[in-house]
Amino acid sequence: MSYDPPRPAGRLLLTPEDKEAPARAHRLRRLGLGERTDPALDAYADRLGDATGAPYAMVNFLDENRQFFAGLRRPASGSYRKGDGTSPEVGRILPRDHGFCPHVVVRRKALVLEDVLDYPRFAGNPVVDEFGIRSYLGAPLIDSTGMVLGTVCVADLAPRPWGRIGLETIKTAAADLVVRLERWESDGLGP
Repeated sequence: MSYDPPRPAGRLLLTPEDKEAPARAHRLRRLGLGERTDPALDAYADRLGDATGAPYAMVNFLDENRQFFAGLRRPASGSYRKGDGTSPEVGRILPRDHGFCPHVVVRRKALVLEDVLDYPRFAGNPVVDEFGIRSYLGAPLIDSTGMVLGTVCVADLAPRPWGRIGLETIKTAAADLVVRLERWESDGLGP
């Protein structure tokens, strides 16, 4: 029998510890990733959103403190309204404790959440209340050195039955993007 210490009120799951974050941040800086947006990565996110039919699609790089969406597709403003009538917009930067990508990075494998509210450990995540996220599908970007650079992911404001096709789509997208990133690195072009 194990004992789990009490968690802060209102939070059902703490963001997992990421021991590779400092090394990842260093590698991302060397690759020129995680600090700036890139039209090619925005286009990649758009194609991923089109392929899955998801309003949100991201190419996400994580360091010790934050997530940076170098590629981002988001719905038009006003797609989601909070209880107070405001319509928040996902920006390019989120804290590490928001969303589900930090879990994908630490797990080193894809994560499928057809309805985040069905999973008590994820239902209390800030993106559920702040941005209305109800479903998520993400896969890690694992380079040839074995390091997880970040994720590719999609999210929706409604529950989604992603199914095997969705899982294969996100895993293929992650593998494809890693090849592209490493090609950019070897060619000295950057993303």
